[in-house]
Amino acid sequence: MFQVRKSNARGHVQHGWLESFHTFSFADYHDPQWTGYRHLRVINDDWIMPGQGFGQHPHRDMEIITYMLEGELEHRDSLGNGRILRAGDVQYMAAGTGILHSEFNPNPATPTHLLQIWIKPDTRGVAPRYAEMSLTDQQPGTLRLVASADGRAGSILIHQDADLWIGKLNTGQEVFHSLNESRHLWLHVATGEITVNGQMLAAGDALYGAGPARLSLTCVQPAQALLFDLA
Repeated sequence: MFQVRKSNARGHVQHGWLESFHTFSFADYHDPQWTGYRHLRVINDDWIMPGQGFGQHPHRDMEIITYMLEGELEHRDSLGNGRILRAGDVQYMAAGTGILHSEFNPNPATPTHLLQIWIKPDTRGVAPRYAEMSLTDQQPGTLRLVASADGRAGSILIHQDADLWIGKLNTGQEVFHSLNESRHLWLHVATGEITVNGQMLAAGDALYGAGPARLSLTCVQPAQALLFDLA
């Protein structure tokens, strides 16, 4: 059986330079019922104001994935990586033994909208690693495997038994996903509106539960959704 967590049930902070919605407990937002789901630890829905951002700060022993929805993000890290990410880009960092990075919105006029995801790794103390993927060529009406434990189908290799699929849908389009027995689902609607097996979900809403199940995602308004298939 699947359950819904509505967008307005998330934690919310407004710092002026940053507005963020926290799916799970994070920073000053703490809900003992929502400290994560399976290996998922963070889904932060962030708006970074023009010319603002996060100064250099450390991470370790966490799989960090950023998905760009709107605007630009300038990334720099202690591995020597530096570039500007744009809508449709996926960024991955294995923080492992430790990594420093900074993230700024370089645009003087337009906010940046992104999702930052943290997944607990299955191995601690790995060497830090960085990877990127662009989904700008993804056709509407498809689910694309973005991250996995085995790197299949061109996905980013991560240190956890977790598959991340990103769906892009135009109105009326439908895609399917089979969730096997002993697997668990967390589905986050990033933009737009969809139904999942008839259940209406809007931007910020989530659906979660255990398999086995066959999921039908149907688009009501042009949408993007992140589907986590978890051990």
